[in-house]
Amino acid sequence: MSEASEEYVGIRLDERAVRVLAHPLRSRLLSRLRTDGPATATELAAQLQTNTGATSYHLRALESVGLVADTGEGAGKRRLWRAATDFHSWTDSDFTGDPDARTALDWLQRDYVRQFAARAEQWHDSASAWPAEWVDVLGQSDTVVTVTPEQAAGLRDELAALFDRYRALGADDPRSRRIHLYLHASPLDPRPPQDADEHTGGAAAPSADDDR
Repeated sequence: MSEASEEYVGIRLDERAVRVLAHPLRSRLLSRLRTDGPATATELAAQLQTNTGATSYHLRALESVGLVADTGEGAGKRRLWRAATDFHSWTDSDFTGDPDARTALDWLQRDYVRQFAARAEQWHDSASAWPAEWVDVLGQSDTVVTVTPEQAAGLRDELAALFDRYRALGADDPRSRRIHLYLHASPLDPRPPQDADEHTGGAAAPSADDDR
């Protein structure tokens, strides 16, 4: 991950990049390089409990779509790898009509849910050893809002801007720690709008925007 004083750089995934990234080891290799900084294939293999040959192969695959890069600072044949960007994004409709990319994207998103669950449980396992000033402000919360697609996009963009503002605030404070923020938005009623409208006779859903 880049230092707070540097530009926060992202990449928009295309069909090929989605298919390359949709692999359990590749996804974790990229995450590890983004959070912990540059590493060799040997170091990453030890951290992720795999072998160096497999790690090297998958790093080269990630390099082929611009997700990781060789720093050029490795010694001899030991290449030192870094994440080429700080984050990636995609637009689901870009993959309409490409069943392979859709399948890869579905796997990738479900893998992120699994990673979130594992990280959340890790925090629950360790929280009791942390100071109350941290335990009181971390953890999960959720809320419900009623929005149009345009308002949902605005909400997403406002939250992204808020994250950008906070990214550098604590950089020079020795008390600061990096925290992992997940943003997940999904409809309260999972039925597509047409099906839901038929079920309710087209009546508007009541507003519900209080924290649960």
